[in-house]
Amino acid sequence: MILHPQWQGIIKVIISIILGGLIGLERELASKPAGLRTHMLVAGSATLFVILGDFLVQYFVNGPLPNDVLRGDPIRIMQAIITGISFLGAGTIIFRGHRSAVEGLTTAASILFVSGIGMAVAIGETLMAVILTVLVVGILLIVGKLERLIQKRVRHTNLEDGERNNDGINKE
Repeated sequence: MILHPQWQGIIKVIISIILGGLIGLERELASKPAGLRTHMLVAGSATLFVILGDFLVQYFVNGPLPNDVLRGDPIRIMQAIITGISFLGAGTIIFRGHRSAVEGLTTAASILFVSGIGMAVAIGETLMAVILTVLVVGILLIVGKLERLIQKRVRHTNLEDGERNNDGINKE
C-alpha cells in the first residue's frame, strides 16, 4: 500500500520527533536548559521544513510557472535550518565570568545534531538517523560520565598540589 505523500511526510516528522526525544530525554535528565520538548520540536521541524521545501518545488515545477522559472535547491533549505537552529543553540550557551566557565555547549551541539537527524529522516535516511541517535545518546551518557570522572580527578590533583578549596583554606 502506497501512502499519500502528505502521510509519508507526517510519518517522517513523527519518526524525527521520537528520535529527537531520545536525545532530549538525556538532556532533560541532566537538567539542561534545552530538554525533551526542545529536542523533539527541533528534530520534527527540521524534517518538516525539508519536506515542505520539496513540496514547494514540486508545486511550482508542476504548477502555475514554467519549468525554467523555478529551480529547487535543497542546500538552501538545509542552510536556513542550520542558521535558525544555531541561533537557538546560541541561546543555551552561558559564560560564567566568576569561574571562567562556559556552559551549554553540549546542549547547543545536541540541538544542532538533532536538526541533522531530522533532515536525514526527511530525505529518507531513517536507518542513518536511528543509528546516529543511538550513538549520540551513548556519547551524552558515557562520555559525560567520563568527563565528570576526569574533572573530579583534576580537582583532586589540584587540591593535593596546594590549591585552595571552596572555603579558601589551603589543604596543606
